[in-house]
Amino acid sequence: MNVYKIHDIGELIKDNPYVGRGIVIGKSENGKSAVSAYFIMGRSNNSRNRVFVKHGTDLFTEPYDSSKVEDPSLIIYAAVRETEGGLIVTNGDQTDTVYEGLAGGLTFSDSLKSREFEPDAPNLTPRISGYITFAKSDFSYEMSILKSADPLGTACNRYTFSYPSLAGLGHFIHTYVTDGNPIPTFLGEPERVAIPDSIDSFTETLWTNLNADNKISLYVRYTDLESGEITERIINKNS
Repeated sequence: MNVYKIHDIGELIKDNPYVGRGIVIGKSENGKSAVSAYFIMGRSNNSRNRVFVKHGTDLFTEPYDSSKVEDPSLIIYAAVRETEGGLIVTNGDQTDTVYEGLAGGLTFSDSLKSREFEPDAPNLTPRISGYITFAKSDFSYEMSILKSADPLGTACNRYTFSYPSLAGLGHFIHTYVTDGNPIPTFLGEPERVAIPDSIDSFTETLWTNLNADNKISLYVRYTDLESGEITERIINKNS
């Protein structure tokens, strides 16, 4: 097995009915951009009743139809927040936990020690998080997954992965292996994926290959490492 293989993310997701929520972080092939992406999928009407909305520099999940919201606790949150010199991307309200922890002098991983997987038995959905640290026209990044240690949710396993930025390389972490009942949670290290120079190409690859029935929203962000200029794409199935 080639542990250094860089996958086409479209090939990884195209025949998978349910990878859940996913985070991608990496560097464009030309080395000029820090790239991040976040997508959500859903099986229930409550999960599917969402859109991505920008408020200032931050990205939030919001109800598409407020009258149909059943339980907002695990589906409405800030997904992307800027910090001084950094960017947080997560699949839940731990975005705010990381933001407050970093502001208080904690590290990314220490900030998440107060959190664990989601209380949605029997799935016990993992909390996945990413953090980009910008410095000297470059960046490094970390990714985390908090997942149940057993089917009963009696304890939480915590994994943090730290990466230098390498041109053309990104890492992809998602909540589930595929569909199921209960849904099997992500296994192993974040997957190595190719990051193109074109935000539109990357956005199209992701959106086209996510399962048509279960995909909900996608956010892609390219940050120019020299100028700091941000280019974004948002796609909402509900629009």
